[in-house]
Amino acid sequence: MLTKKQLDLLDFINKRMTRDGVPPSFDEMKDALDLRSKSGIHRLITALEERGFIRRLAHRARAIEIVKLPESLGGAPAGFRPQVIEGDRPAAVPAAALAIATGAIAELPLMGRIAAGRPIEAINDAPPGVMVPGQMVQGSSKHYALEVKGDSMIDAGINDGDVVVIRESSDAEEGDIVVAQVEGYEATLKRFRRRGGMIVLEAANPAYEPRILPEGSVSVQGRLVGLIRTY
Repeated sequence: MLTKKQLDLLDFINKRMTRDGVPPSFDEMKDALDLRSKSGIHRLITALEERGFIRRLAHRARAIEIVKLPESLGGAPAGFRPQVIEGDRPAAVPAAALAIATGAIAELPLMGRIAAGRPIEAINDAPPGVMVPGQMVQGSSKHYALEVKGDSMIDAGINDGDVVVIRESSDAEEGDIVVAQVEGYEATLKRFRRRGGMIVLEAANPAYEPRILPEGSVSVQGRLVGLIRTY
């Protein structure tokens, strides 16, 4: 049995696909259901998938297959054929598919937001993937993406709203820009330096003082390897 919000979201997706032939964006879903953040949409989509009403398609950002509809939305009549929802791309994109197959484009999980200012708690709502150039993710290490929140790294060319590509790593070289976890829960994007037995998390904005912390309180989660900016 679906909750009212789950039913409302499924109804909205189905109606938009029937009317326009293209899917609503996550922002449109959020506004339609009067939610404050897209993380609520991610949870609703996961719940619909777990209950068998939709299926997310692998390796395609925000691609959803409607498997069935509940009786309150007209049921699943005989001969019902699933509808494919494509994120922000046309239904047929052979060139993009070829690029993914040959490694020219890679899809990374967008794990949430990372502070480029004062540390904030990292968000991990397992949102949809981000397409990045394949050369950003070379090698066998895992990679992921994060949205930047704040302006403390602007002198390093990293602005509020940018998406950074991170290679997972538990260590860093002097001067690397890293994702640093502070005291087990705060996460921040800063330049990494050592000073004796201390760790210095250095901003790239004179308005922010460096943070000097005991080595045991800082855990490196990954190194910056790329950046994506939308205008």
